[in-house]
Parts: sequence; C-alpha cells; structure tokens
Amino acid sequence: MLSRLAGLVTRRPAWLVAAGMIVAVVAALLASGTMTRLSLNRFEAPDSESTRARDVLAERFGTGVPNVTLLVTAREGTVDDPRVAAAGRDLTRRLAAHPGAGDVWSYWTTGQDTLRSRDARGALVLAWVPGSADHVRRDVLPGLARAFTGPSGPVRVEVGGGDEVFRQVMEESRSDFTRAELIIVPMVLLALWWVYRRLAAALLTLGAGLLAVAGSLALLRGVLGFAEVSTFAANVCLVMGMGLGVDYGLFMIFRFREERLGGAPVRAAVATTVRTAGRTVLFSGLTVAASLAVLLVFPFPFLASFGYAGIAVVLAAVAAALVVLPAALVLLGSRVERRRPAPSSSSLWYGAALVVTRHPLISGGAALLVLGLLGAPFLGLRFGAPDDRVLPASAPARLLYDQVRTGFTAEDADALRVVAPTGDAAAAGPYAAALSRLEGVVRVDSAAGTFGGGRRTGGPAPARFTAHDGRGGTWLSVVASSARLESGAGDLIRAVRAVPAPFEVLVGGSPAEMTDYHDGVAGRLPLVAALIVLVTLVVLFLMTGSVVAPLKTSLLNLVSLSVMFGALVWVFQDGHLAGPLAFTPTGSIEPSIPILMFCVAYGLSMDYEILLLARIKEEYERTGDPRGSVVAGVSRGAPLVTAAAVILALSFATYATSGVVFLKELGIGMALTVAVDATVIRAVLVPALMRLTGRANWWAPAPLRRLHRRIGLTETPVPHPVPSVPGAGSNAVHQPDRL
Repeated sequence: MLSRLAGLVTRRPAWLVAAGMIVAVVAALLASGTMTRLSLNRFEAPDSESTRARDVLAERFGTGVPNVTLLVTAREGTVDDPRVAAAGRDLTRRLAAHPGAGDVWSYWTTGQDTLRSRDARGALVLAWVPGSADHVRRDVLPGLARAFTGPSGPVRVEVGGGDEVFRQVMEESRSDFTRAELIIVPMVLLALWWVYRRLAAALLTLGAGLLAVAGSLALLRGVLGFAEVSTFAANVCLVMGMGLGVDYGLFMIFRFREERLGGAPVRAAVATTVRTAGRTVLFSGLTVAASLAVLLVFPFPFLASFGYAGIAVVLAAVAAALVVLPAALVLLGSRVERRRPAPSSSSLWYGAALVVTRHPLISGGAALLVLGLLGAPFLGLRFGAPDDRVLPASAPARLLYDQVRTGFTAEDADALRVVAPTGDAAAAGPYAAALSRLEGVVRVDSAAGTFGGGRRTGGPAPARFTAHDGRGGTWLSVVASSARLESGAGDLIRAVRAVPAPFEVLVGGSPAEMTDYHDGVAGRLPLVAALIVLVTLVVLFLMTGSVVAPLKTSLLNLVSLSVMFGALVWVFQDGHLAGPLAFTPTGSIEPSIPILMFCVAYGLSMDYEILLLARIKEEYERTGDPRGSVVAGVSRGAPLVTAAAVILALSFATYATSGVVFLKELGIGMALTVAVDATVIRAVLVPALMRLTGRANWWAPAPLRRLHRRIGLTETPVPHPVPSVPGAGSNAVHQPDRL
C-alpha cells in the first residue's frame, strides 16, 4: 500500500498538493461551523439511579434539580423588609413566566431559612429549566441572564446555577482556543525554523499541523450528526493536531534529508521516505488513535467526545504527513535541505547513550529515583466534583457562589431528591425523620412536613410533593450543610441510600448524579487500562517482533504517567503554585480530566517509543549488535524526538494561561509528561533497560516470530555512508541533526 502511495506521490505531486489545498480550505470552512455547535456535556451517568430519579421527577412531578440560581441582595435593609420581600416575590413570578423555565421557588415562597443568608441581606431564587444541556445553555440562559442580571428596584440580582457555571466555562474555553491559536502558530513556526534553519521546511511542517487541526475539526462536524461533542474537544484538536502534525512532519522531513544526504535523487528520496518513515507514522497514528478510542468505552458524552477528537486528529495528521507533505517535498526538493551543515548534537546524545549503556543500573536507578520523587504526590490523589471554582475568580458565576459559600449555611440547589414513584405520601413522615438524623443533614422536606434532627419542624406541603398524574407517589428533599457536602458528598449519598425506606426509592440530585458518574467512570477504568495495554502489546509486537519490548514499554509509560498525576496532585489538588497560575484549589480533582490525560499521554508516549524503537530496530537488523544498536539508535532518533517533544510541550503549556482549571490541568500536566518522557524516559531508562536485557529485547516464541514475518512492520534499512564513532562497537552513528 505504501509503495503504491509512494508511486502516486512522486508521479502526481502538483495534483496532490492542489487537492490538499482545496481540502484545507473546505476543512477550515467546516471547522468554523463546528466551533459554534460544540457543547459542554453534563456530568451524568445514563441509566444510573440518579438519572432515573431525575426523569421521574420531571415526568410525574413537574420539577427537577435546580440548575438556575438568582442571588437577590437587598440594596438597603434586609430581605424581610416589605419592599424587598415584594420585589423578591415579583422576581420569583417573573422567572416562572420566563420562556423555558419550569419549576421555580424562593425564600419568599417557601420561608426556608437556608435560602436566606446569615446576615439576612441576601436570599435565593431557585429554578429548574428542563431540557438538554445544549437547550438550557444555548437557548434559555443567555436571554435569562440578560433579563435578570443587575439592579431591580430595591434589590440587585446575580444569575448563577450549575448550567450557568458551565455555560461560562464553555465560553471561556472557546476564548482560550482562539488565544492559544494566536500563541501556538507563531511559536511553532519559530521553533521549526530553529530546528530546520530553512523557512520552506518550517512552513511545510507547520502546514501539516494546521491541516491536521482543521481536518480534525471538520471531521467532528460529521460526528455532531449523531453524538454530543464537548467544546473541550476543540482544544484537544488544536494541541494534538498541531503536535502530531509537527511530529510526523519532522520525522518525514528528517528521513527525506537522510536519503538526500545518502545521494538519492529527490523523487527516489521521497519514495523511500514514504515506504519507510511512512510505515512508522502510520503505526504511530494507529497507536495514538487506539489509545484515545478506548474513551468510547465510557457511556458518557463528555469523555466520548475526546475519543472522537483523538480519532479525527490522527486521521487528519496521518493524511497530511503521508500524502500532502511528501508531494510538497517532491516540488520543493533541495529547498527543504540545510544550506550548510549545522553544529552536531548527535555526539551529545551518542555520549549520553554510551554512558547509560556502560552503567545501566546506576543510570536507570537514578532516573527511577527522580521519577519516583516527582510521582510520589500521586499517592494522595482524591477525586471530587467540579464546581464554580473551575472558573477564574472574576467570572460572574464564580462571584455569585463565593457569596453563597461564605454567607449561607446550606446550598439548597444541591439538595438530594429522594423519589418514591409508588410511595405513599402519608407514610413519608417516619422515613423523613430518619433521614433528618443523618450527620450533616440540615432538614428534610416532604409531603408529611419538614423534619430536622428526627423531629418535625414544619407543616406538611402535600401539593409540592405529590405526583401530578394522579398515580400516587411522592418525593423528599434532603438538604445537607455546605460543610458536609465539601467533606464528602459520596459518603452522604451512600448513607441516604442505606436508610431503610417504607417504599422503593431512587436517590437523585446534583451530588448523587456526580457520585454515580464517578462510580461509573471508576467501574470501567480496569477495562480501559486493559485495552490500552493490549494496544501497546500488539502494535509494538508488529513493529519489533518482540514480546519483551512491549512489556517494557508499558511499564515505562506507567512510570512516566505517574509523574503527570503527581504534578496534578501537588499543583492542583494541594494548591501549590495556585497564586502564580491564578486558580483556586478545592482539595480534589475531577476524574474525567486525568482519564483523558492518561489516554492522550499514553498514546503520545507510544508515539515517541515507536520513533525511537524504529531507529534501534533498524540498527540491530543491520549490525546484530544489541548494545551498539541502542547507542546508534538513540543518537539518531533522540534529536528528532527531543525537537518534536519541545514543540508539543510548548503547545500544551500555552493552556497554563487558560481561565478554566480543566485546561490548566491538561496543559501543565501534558507539557510536563511530554518533557519527562522525551528526556528521562527515552534517553535514560529506555537505553538502560535495553542494555540490561540485551538480545532478549527482540525475543518472541517461534509461532509469534512466524506471525511477525507475515504481518509485522519492518522498515527496510537504507545504507548511508556515515562516519564511524569510536567505541560504538560495529555501529556507525548517523548525524540526523546535521541535515
């Protein structure tokens, strides 16, 4: 297949470049339409108990979990003053009449003290707006926020709520995407010029990255026809599209320069590049795509979005690297080559690899010690629910909730909804009393009355807690203190579900939905890990014919990832660097982002492993020297891996300036992981372990060796007139960075 592609590229380069330019324009137009259709999915687990509770509340009781909050502050006096109270009741009526609003209640209609601030100067109006996240955030909330925000007679009104928080997160992430584009593109161009010292080569590689970004966003436009895609997927497309496009462009152009240095004509050099380096690019792309595709195992739109994005990015990047870029190389020819040789740094990598392979135990042990210290904070990882503090401190929704946290004893919007579809409202009293005795529960509202501390403290409200369809059933509202929810909402959910009920119940509400989501994610983690390891084993076996190399790679990847998770805990969970990075630590981390980072980082680690092992395997097949092949392979491949990693790390690091904590975590964690992986892992641990295992690196049972001969990936070694380097055994070391 690649031989036929090489023939096509060298015969019709102008046609392919023109077609690539047309595709790029069309993709850019489609990509612009994609951005306006992306959404930020809710954290919810389909078919979970909390989701069923939500559906029953909506269908039979005409209510639900409040997703809109109005903070009403008296401009003078308290919220109980007649003028302020009248304004509060009027706001409640106006919000109930607003298009799209469902159930609405407030301090002034319920009289609940938890809806009033401690100083009595503020009170809350809560509303349930039914519909999907897209409907609520796109169609309802923008108009609602404009209609209610600001002074209104004797009060001042601020708009918040769970959906409003993540609507602002969505807007902030889109702004970050635009800002990152403006930073990444010139930064990558400058870095590429520094690597190549030829503007034509830098522009060609940058073009491959931009085509990968535009192509992946265009492909997501098709995905939107059958699935929800998170707005964060665009940010992943930007950094990964640019990163992979540049990685593959570097690898192809470096190989082309090698062929030209060996005396091959331009077309022959391009054909060999496609057949050899193209194989590595293809298998690297398959590995990265498979690593991200495992996210589709999760039945959660938020995580599945990144699976779609990863597949789209790889398809676009591989197409740009294997079709458009080689065709452009045919047309540009010598204009992508250096005008004069640059000072060599291969000798530096050669010397480092030589030292490591001479002292593998000391070198490898020191590297493991450093990585262990960096990854140690991971042992204190705590997962938790995201809230408004993922936004910058100046965001309107964040400002609202800062006041709620400090001024209110409980957050009624986070009350648990205990739904009894066939329950008897008259029998709810003892059950409500039992629930009110749980630690941290402020009160329980039910058809039988309001309960606190096991005693009834308020009269019954049968109308609010009775089904509208006349088929019976009831529900209860369990309001917990803010401190109880902060200390462990999951424990509270489990405690509520453990209380014996006189009828079948479903426990829902925001904390329950988040807990069920986290449990659903955790339940599938073993499957995801197994699939990723399986991908590693299969692809590296196809590359090397070995069963030892894949096992070592999996182990090294896990060591590398521990550094990333250690940084997440130390920086974002524990709050170190919170000041310089401008975020507020919450003492926990939302699990979706680390899972995404795990899949992305694992795929990229495999990308670098494949690039490096391809060089080492080529040298081993040429010379049969297990130690010399490692030294030569590292000295040939490490400069390329380092250049690619620096560019990718800088691209990820741009998101350290994001206003959204999720993107900060992604940017800083991935930048650190890529840097560590390309240096400590690939330059120290890989050669140290390969030196210790020697020829066993390439061992496989006889049946698997026969299988590999039939279907394995093999780069045909191309001889080059290269200078010998003393001490390399029978190997000669090529100088790729002089190209």
